[in-house]
Amino acid sequence: MKVPLLDLRRQNDPIRDELLDAFQRVLDSGQFILGREVDQFESAAAAVAGARYAIGVSSGTDALLLALMALEIGPGDEVICPSFTFFATAGSVARLGARPVFVDSRDDTFNLDPADVERRITARARAIIPVHLFGQAADMDEICQIAGRHRLPVIEDVAQAFGAAYRGRPLGTLGDFGTVSFFPTKNLGALGEAGLLVTNDAKLAEKTRLLRNHGAQPKYYHHMIGGNFRIDALQAALLGVKLPHLCRYTELRRQHACQYDRELRRLDGQGAVELRLPAMLGDRSHIVNQYTIRVQRGPNWQRPESPRDALRRHLTERGIGSEIYYPVPLHAQECFRYLGPQPPLPLCERMAAEVVSLPVFPELTAEEQAAVVEAMREFVEQGTATLESGR
Repeated sequence: MKVPLLDLRRQNDPIRDELLDAFQRVLDSGQFILGREVDQFESAAAAVAGARYAIGVSSGTDALLLALMALEIGPGDEVICPSFTFFATAGSVARLGARPVFVDSRDDTFNLDPADVERRITARARAIIPVHLFGQAADMDEICQIAGRHRLPVIEDVAQAFGAAYRGRPLGTLGDFGTVSFFPTKNLGALGEAGLLVTNDAKLAEKTRLLRNHGAQPKYYHHMIGGNFRIDALQAALLGVKLPHLCRYTELRRQHACQYDRELRRLDGQGAVELRLPAMLGDRSHIVNQYTIRVQRGPNWQRPESPRDALRRHLTERGIGSEIYYPVPLHAQECFRYLGPQPPLPLCERMAAEVVSLPVFPELTAEEQAAVVEAMREFVEQGTATLESGR
């Protein structure tokens, strides 16, 4: 049985009529930029995020850029961020002429290591960007304590974790800003590009709204140099249709993750490799934007290729979708060579060589998940794997 990594049609088809109605409503209104649809979606999204203010923007990347602009980050400034994450986090820093300072990851959750954050702070540091990777919170108490000692604002990158919480508090509300992506593959996905910026600070919210619209208020009267970061009214309307389903989408992902945990824990091979399941810490929720395992070399591994690559090839041969998030840490990317030699970040480098993500989208069927598990079992029974839980 072929199993896709993701199938967006299965999510959108059951609400097709509602999506078409939203499209027709926007078409008939003639209001395509900002307006009522955006206002309504921002109010609903703020409630879900547990934030006082939500500002719809053109993408998750632009949400990061906008937050940095609102905090007046620029040339000569340094911003602390993880190396093991998607490019947009550090790319947004570099676009403003600031310097991304890369930190290593925790061995269990994939998120940035607070101890390494503390080590990298210099007199030029101006902000910290923790990323809640794969749907689980970073160590926000420690990060916010470090930020407080150094008087640094915190921008939470919630691109993969909208709706998750840390010790009962919604992500995106623990720092100065939270930035959200609605890229179609996210738990709440648009039908195109869209994002959100959330904050509890009234002044930052007002400044962000100005910057989103070329710094103009009213039209043609520019108080600061901003940009065009507006969310489309159409995307806001479509997201408004999908938002009430977010909890159900997330719960289905969690159910699939629990099923993988139960089944994969039972596998036992002959010591050639070890499979580490995702750690899901009890003091924070995990919305499972990805179900990412680590495939580690064991004492009996004899093949020239890495065990991770061998597993992925095995899955591909059986029609099982998978993906590697992320094969090259940011500090090792060619585009950041201008920063000069980077200190070694051994954990994130190791993760990049070991990770592979399995299908976990909400509409994944029991038969499809069983096929994924069976493919994993075949890999193990070939004598290539033993299981070590990441818990």
